[in-house]
Amino acid sequence: MSVVPRLPRPFWRWARALAGVAVLALLLRQVGGGPFVAGLRLIDGPALAVALGAGLLTTVCAAWRWRLVAGGLGVRLPLGAAVARYYRAVFLNATLPGGVLGDVDRAVRHGRDAGDLGRGVRAVVWERAAGQAVQAVIAVVVLAAFPSPVRPYLPAAVALLAAGAVGAVLLARAAPRFGASAGARALRAAVADVRAGLLARRTWCGVLLTSAAVVAGHLATFLVAARTAGATAPLSRLLPLTLLALLAMGIPLNVAGFGPREGVAAWAFGAAGLTAAQGVATATVYGVLVLVSSLPGAVVLLARRRPGPVTRPARPERLTA
Repeated sequence: MSVVPRLPRPFWRWARALAGVAVLALLLRQVGGGPFVAGLRLIDGPALAVALGAGLLTTVCAAWRWRLVAGGLGVRLPLGAAVARYYRAVFLNATLPGGVLGDVDRAVRHGRDAGDLGRGVRAVVWERAAGQAVQAVIAVVVLAAFPSPVRPYLPAAVALLAAGAVGAVLLARAAPRFGASAGARALRAAVADVRAGLLARRTWCGVLLTSAAVVAGHLATFLVAARTAGATAPLSRLLPLTLLALLAMGIPLNVAGFGPREGVAAWAFGAAGLTAAQGVATATVYGVLVLVSSLPGAVVLLARRRPGPVTRPARPERLTA
Protein backbone atom coordinates (compact mmCIF):
# COMPACT_ATOMS: atom_id res chain seq x y z
CA MET A 1 0.00 0.00 0.00
CA SER A 2 1.58 3.28 -1.14
CA VAL A 3 1.34 6.40 0.91
CA VAL A 4 0.95 9.68 -0.95
CA PRO A 5 3.36 12.26 0.53
CA ARG A 6 1.71 15.33 1.99
CA LEU A 7 3.13 18.57 0.66
CA PRO A 8 3.98 21.26 3.22
CA ARG A 9 1.93 24.42 3.49
CA PRO A 10 4.74 26.72 2.33
CA PHE A 11 4.76 24.81 -0.95
CA TRP A 12 1.09 25.62 -1.58
CA ARG A 13 1.64 29.27 -0.66
CA TRP A 14 4.45 29.58 -3.17
CA ALA A 15 2.45 27.59 -5.75
CA ARG A 16 -0.51 29.98 -5.46
CA ALA A 17 1.76 33.00 -5.80
CA LEU A 18 3.55 31.50 -8.80
CA ALA A 19 0.19 30.75 -10.42
CA GLY A 20 -0.76 34.41 -10.08
CA VAL A 21 2.59 35.45 -11.57
CA ALA A 22 2.02 33.02 -14.45
CA VAL A 23 -1.39 34.57 -15.21
CA LEU A 24 0.10 38.08 -15.20
CA ALA A 25 3.00 36.96 -17.39
CA LEU A 26 0.57 35.44 -19.89
CA LEU A 27 -1.43 38.66 -19.97
CA LEU A 28 1.72 40.72 -20.52
CA ARG A 29 2.61 38.46 -23.41
CA GLN A 30 -0.84 38.74 -24.97
CA VAL A 31 -1.72 42.42 -24.48
CA GLY A 32 1.59 43.97 -23.38
CA GLY A 33 2.13 46.35 -20.50
CA GLY A 34 0.23 49.23 -22.08
CA PRO A 35 -3.20 48.44 -20.54
CA PHE A 36 -1.67 48.18 -17.06
CA VAL A 37 0.12 51.53 -17.41
CA ALA A 38 -2.92 53.17 -19.02
CA GLY A 39 -5.13 51.99 -16.17
CA LEU A 40 -2.79 53.56 -13.62
CA ARG A 41 -2.60 56.87 -15.50
CA LEU A 42 -6.38 57.22 -15.84
CA ILE A 43 -7.12 57.09 -12.10
CA ASP A 44 -8.37 60.45 -10.84
CA GLY A 45 -9.58 62.07 -7.63
CA PRO A 46 -13.32 61.38 -8.04
CA ALA A 47 -12.65 57.68 -8.64
CA LEU A 48 -10.52 57.49 -5.50
CA ALA A 49 -13.22 59.27 -3.48
CA VAL A 50 -15.86 56.81 -4.68
CA ALA A 51 -13.53 53.93 -3.83
CA LEU A 52 -13.01 55.19 -0.28
CA GLY A 53 -16.78 55.64 0.23
CA ALA A 54 -17.62 52.24 -1.24
CA GLY A 55 -14.83 50.67 0.80
CA LEU A 56 -16.28 52.12 3.99
CA LEU A 57 -19.74 50.79 3.11
CA THR A 58 -18.58 47.30 2.22
CA THR A 59 -16.23 47.02 5.21
CA VAL A 60 -18.86 48.11 7.74
CA CYS A 61 -21.46 45.78 6.22
CA ALA A 62 -19.02 42.86 6.10
CA ALA A 63 -17.97 43.53 9.71
CA TRP A 64 -21.61 43.60 10.77
CA ARG A 65 -22.14 40.27 9.00
CA TRP A 66 -19.12 38.85 10.82
CA ARG A 67 -20.49 40.11 14.13
CA LEU A 68 -23.87 38.48 13.45
CA VAL A 69 -22.33 35.12 12.59
CA ALA A 70 -19.94 35.24 15.54
CA GLY A 71 -22.79 36.10 17.89
CA GLY A 72 -24.81 33.19 16.56
CA LEU A 73 -21.88 30.90 17.38
CA GLY A 74 -21.67 32.34 20.88
CA VAL A 75 -18.56 34.49 20.37
CA ARG A 76 -18.77 38.15 21.42
CA LEU A 77 -17.54 40.69 18.87
CA PRO A 78 -18.18 44.45 19.26
CA LEU A 79 -18.96 46.24 16.01
CA GLY A 80 -16.12 48.77 16.38
CA ALA A 81 -13.55 46.02 16.85
CA ALA A 82 -15.06 44.07 13.95
CA VAL A 83 -14.74 47.07 11.59
CA ALA A 84 -11.13 47.72 12.61
CA ARG A 85 -10.14 44.07 12.22
CA TYR A 86 -11.96 43.76 8.91
CA TYR A 87 -10.16 46.82 7.55
CA ARG A 88 -6.88 45.26 8.61
CA ALA A 89 -7.82 41.98 6.90
CA VAL A 90 -8.84 43.73 3.68
CA PHE A 91 -5.52 45.58 3.59
CA LEU A 92 -3.54 42.38 4.14
CA ASN A 93 -5.59 40.54 1.52
CA ALA A 94 -4.89 43.33 -0.98
CA THR A 95 -1.14 43.41 -0.37
CA LEU A 96 -0.10 39.82 0.39
CA PRO A 97 -0.06 36.84 -2.00
CA GLY A 98 -3.08 34.54 -2.01
CA GLY A 99 -5.74 37.05 -1.05
CA VAL A 100 -6.81 35.20 2.12
CA LEU A 101 -4.02 35.78 4.64
CA GLY A 102 -5.85 38.77 6.10
CA ASP A 103 -8.89 36.61 6.83
CA VAL A 104 -6.66 33.98 8.43
CA ASP A 105 -5.11 36.68 10.60
CA ARG A 106 -8.44 38.08 11.83
CA ALA A 107 -9.82 34.59 12.44
CA VAL A 108 -6.88 33.57 14.62
CA ARG A 109 -6.68 36.90 16.47
CA HIS A 110 -10.40 36.98 17.19
CA GLY A 111 -10.39 33.38 18.38
CA ARG A 112 -7.49 34.00 20.73
CA ASP A 113 -8.97 37.23 22.07
CA ALA A 114 -12.32 35.54 22.65
CA GLY A 115 -10.69 32.56 24.35
CA ASP A 116 -12.09 30.07 21.81
CA LEU A 117 -9.85 29.68 18.77
CA GLY A 118 -12.08 27.09 17.12
CA ARG A 119 -15.23 29.20 17.20
CA GLY A 120 -13.34 32.31 16.15
CA VAL A 121 -11.97 30.57 13.08
CA ARG A 122 -15.32 28.98 12.22
CA ALA A 123 -17.09 32.34 12.50
CA VAL A 124 -14.79 33.80 9.83
CA VAL A 125 -15.14 30.72 7.61
CA TRP A 126 -18.96 30.80 7.72
CA GLU A 127 -19.05 34.59 7.33
CA ARG A 128 -16.94 34.38 4.17
CA ALA A 129 -18.92 31.41 2.90
CA ALA A 130 -22.19 33.30 3.34
CA GLY A 131 -20.84 36.25 1.39
CA GLN A 132 -19.63 34.02 -1.44
CA ALA A 133 -22.97 32.19 -1.57
CA VAL A 134 -24.98 35.42 -1.84
CA GLN A 135 -22.58 36.73 -4.48
CA ALA A 136 -23.01 33.51 -6.49
CA VAL A 137 -26.81 33.81 -6.37
CA ILE A 138 -26.69 37.46 -7.43
CA ALA A 139 -24.28 36.54 -10.23
CA VAL A 140 -26.64 33.85 -11.55
CA VAL A 141 -29.56 36.28 -11.54
CA VAL A 142 -27.61 39.05 -13.29
CA LEU A 143 -26.03 36.72 -15.83
CA ALA A 144 -29.46 35.30 -16.62
CA ALA A 145 -30.98 38.77 -17.05
CA PHE A 146 -28.27 40.34 -19.23
CA PRO A 147 -26.26 38.99 -22.17
CA SER A 148 -22.80 37.70 -21.34
CA PRO A 149 -20.18 35.28 -22.72
CA VAL A 150 -21.21 32.61 -20.21
CA ARG A 151 -24.93 32.73 -20.89
CA PRO A 152 -24.96 29.44 -22.90
CA TYR A 153 -23.37 27.66 -19.94
CA LEU A 154 -25.68 29.15 -17.32
CA PRO A 155 -28.20 26.26 -17.21
CA ALA A 156 -25.41 23.82 -16.38
CA ALA A 157 -24.08 26.15 -13.67
CA VAL A 158 -27.54 26.53 -12.15
CA ALA A 159 -28.01 22.76 -12.20
CA LEU A 160 -24.69 22.28 -10.38
CA LEU A 161 -25.61 24.89 -7.77
CA ALA A 162 -29.04 23.31 -7.26
CA ALA A 163 -27.50 19.85 -6.95
CA GLY A 164 -25.00 21.16 -4.40
CA ALA A 165 -27.77 22.82 -2.38
CA VAL A 166 -29.89 19.65 -2.39
CA GLY A 167 -26.86 17.58 -1.39
CA ALA A 168 -26.08 19.96 1.48
CA VAL A 169 -29.68 19.74 2.75
CA LEU A 170 -29.64 15.93 2.58
CA LEU A 171 -26.34 15.79 4.46
CA ALA A 172 -27.69 18.15 7.11
CA ARG A 173 -30.75 15.96 7.64
CA ALA A 174 -28.68 12.80 7.78
CA ALA A 175 -26.06 14.21 10.14
CA PRO A 176 -27.77 13.17 13.43
CA ARG A 177 -27.86 9.55 12.24
CA PHE A 178 -24.15 9.32 11.58
CA GLY A 179 -21.83 7.57 14.00
CA ALA A 180 -19.12 8.86 16.31
CA SER A 181 -16.31 9.09 13.77
CA ALA A 182 -14.33 12.29 13.33
CA GLY A 183 -16.03 12.98 10.01
CA ALA A 184 -19.48 12.53 11.54
CA ARG A 185 -18.68 14.85 14.42
CA ALA A 186 -17.31 17.46 12.03
CA LEU A 187 -20.46 17.25 9.91
CA ARG A 188 -22.73 17.65 12.94
CA ALA A 189 -20.66 20.62 14.10
CA ALA A 190 -20.94 22.22 10.65
CA VAL A 191 -24.71 21.73 10.60
CA ALA A 192 -25.01 23.23 14.09
CA ASP A 193 -22.87 26.20 13.04
CA VAL A 194 -25.00 26.89 9.97
CA ARG A 195 -28.22 26.69 11.95
CA ALA A 196 -26.97 28.94 14.76
CA GLY A 197 -24.68 31.29 12.85
CA LEU A 198 -26.44 31.70 9.50
CA LEU A 199 -30.02 30.45 9.57
CA ALA A 200 -31.12 31.55 13.03
CA ARG A 201 -34.11 33.89 13.13
CA ARG A 202 -32.09 36.83 14.45
CA THR A 203 -29.22 36.25 11.98
CA TRP A 204 -30.23 35.20 8.48
CA CYS A 205 -31.91 38.44 7.40
CA GLY A 206 -28.96 40.58 8.50
CA VAL A 207 -26.49 38.23 6.84
CA LEU A 208 -28.46 38.35 3.59
CA LEU A 209 -28.83 42.15 3.55
CA THR A 210 -25.22 42.89 4.47
CA SER A 211 -23.94 40.40 1.90
CA ALA A 212 -26.07 42.00 -0.81
CA ALA A 213 -24.77 45.44 0.20
CA VAL A 214 -21.16 44.20 0.02
CA VAL A 215 -21.71 42.84 -3.50
CA ALA A 216 -23.37 46.12 -4.52
CA GLY A 217 -20.39 48.10 -3.21
CA HIS A 218 -17.90 45.94 -5.10
CA LEU A 219 -19.96 46.20 -8.28
CA ALA A 220 -20.19 49.99 -7.97
CA THR A 221 -16.41 50.23 -7.54
CA PHE A 222 -15.80 47.98 -10.55
CA LEU A 223 -18.20 49.99 -12.72
CA VAL A 224 -16.42 53.21 -11.69
CA ALA A 225 -13.15 51.51 -12.63
CA ALA A 226 -14.57 50.60 -16.04
CA ARG A 227 -15.69 54.16 -16.70
CA THR A 228 -12.34 55.49 -15.47
CA ALA A 229 -10.53 53.11 -17.82
CA GLY A 230 -12.53 54.48 -20.75
CA ALA A 231 -15.23 51.82 -21.18
CA THR A 232 -18.26 53.48 -22.77
CA ALA A 233 -20.48 50.39 -23.08
CA PRO A 234 -23.91 50.60 -21.38
CA LEU A 235 -24.23 49.38 -17.80
CA SER A 236 -26.38 46.44 -18.94
CA ARG A 237 -23.36 45.22 -20.90
CA LEU A 238 -20.72 45.98 -18.28
CA LEU A 239 -22.57 44.60 -15.26
CA PRO A 240 -22.26 40.88 -16.11
CA LEU A 241 -18.62 41.35 -17.10
CA THR A 242 -17.78 42.94 -13.76
CA LEU A 243 -19.52 40.12 -11.91
CA LEU A 244 -17.41 37.55 -13.74
CA ALA A 245 -14.27 39.42 -12.71
CA LEU A 246 -15.48 39.63 -9.11
CA LEU A 247 -16.12 35.88 -9.06
CA ALA A 248 -12.56 35.33 -10.27
CA MET A 249 -11.30 37.27 -7.26
CA GLY A 250 -12.45 34.39 -5.07
CA ILE A 251 -9.71 32.20 -6.58
CA PRO A 252 -6.75 32.35 -4.14
CA LEU A 253 -4.14 32.53 -6.92
CA ASN A 254 -3.04 36.14 -7.01
CA VAL A 255 -0.19 38.47 -6.20
CA ALA A 256 -1.35 41.46 -4.14
CA GLY A 257 -4.81 40.97 -5.62
CA PHE A 258 -3.63 40.82 -9.24
CA GLY A 259 -3.88 37.68 -11.34
CA PRO A 260 -7.11 35.77 -12.12
CA ARG A 261 -9.17 38.97 -11.93
CA GLU A 262 -7.21 40.55 -14.79
CA GLY A 263 -7.22 37.31 -16.77
CA VAL A 264 -10.98 36.82 -16.52
CA ALA A 265 -11.62 40.51 -17.21
CA ALA A 266 -9.49 40.33 -20.36
CA TRP A 267 -11.33 37.24 -21.59
CA ALA A 268 -14.81 38.52 -20.66
CA PHE A 269 -14.34 41.95 -22.23
CA GLY A 270 -12.88 40.42 -25.37
CA ALA A 271 -15.62 37.78 -25.66
CA ALA A 272 -18.32 40.44 -25.17
CA GLY A 273 -17.16 42.44 -28.17
CA LEU A 274 -14.97 44.90 -26.29
CA THR A 275 -11.18 44.55 -26.10
CA ALA A 276 -9.02 42.43 -23.84
CA ALA A 277 -6.81 45.48 -23.25
CA GLN A 278 -9.81 47.40 -21.91
CA GLY A 279 -10.62 44.52 -19.58
CA VAL A 280 -7.06 44.50 -18.23
CA ALA A 281 -7.10 48.28 -17.78
CA THR A 282 -10.43 48.11 -15.95
CA ALA A 283 -9.23 45.35 -13.63
CA THR A 284 -6.00 47.27 -12.98
CA VAL A 285 -7.91 50.41 -12.03
CA TYR A 286 -10.16 48.35 -9.80
CA GLY A 287 -7.17 46.78 -8.06
CA VAL A 288 -5.71 50.20 -7.30
CA LEU A 289 -9.07 51.52 -6.08
CA VAL A 290 -9.45 48.52 -3.75
CA LEU A 291 -5.94 49.07 -2.43
CA VAL A 292 -6.68 52.74 -1.74
CA SER A 293 -10.00 51.89 -0.06
CA SER A 294 -8.16 49.45 2.22
CA LEU A 295 -5.61 52.01 3.47
CA PRO A 296 -7.49 52.56 6.76
CA GLY A 297 -6.48 48.96 7.45
CA ALA A 298 -2.84 50.01 7.23
CA VAL A 299 -3.54 52.63 9.91
CA VAL A 300 -5.08 49.92 12.10
CA LEU A 301 -2.07 47.68 11.46
CA LEU A 302 0.42 50.39 12.42
CA ALA A 303 -1.60 51.44 15.48
CA ARG A 304 -1.62 47.87 16.76
CA ARG A 305 2.13 47.52 16.31
CA ARG A 306 2.89 50.80 18.07
CA PRO A 307 3.80 50.06 21.69
CA GLY A 308 1.56 51.66 24.26
CA PRO A 309 2.78 53.75 27.17
CA VAL A 310 4.64 51.84 29.84
CA THR A 311 2.82 52.03 33.16
CA ARG A 312 4.74 51.52 36.35
CA PRO A 313 3.20 50.59 39.65
CA ALA A 314 2.79 53.56 41.94
CA ARG A 315 5.17 53.77 44.88
CA PRO A 316 3.51 53.45 48.26
CA GLU A 317 3.32 56.76 50.09
CA ARG A 318 5.38 57.15 53.21
CA LEU A 319 3.50 57.53 56.42
CA THR A 320 4.55 60.52 58.40
CA ALA A 321 4.26 60.55 62.11
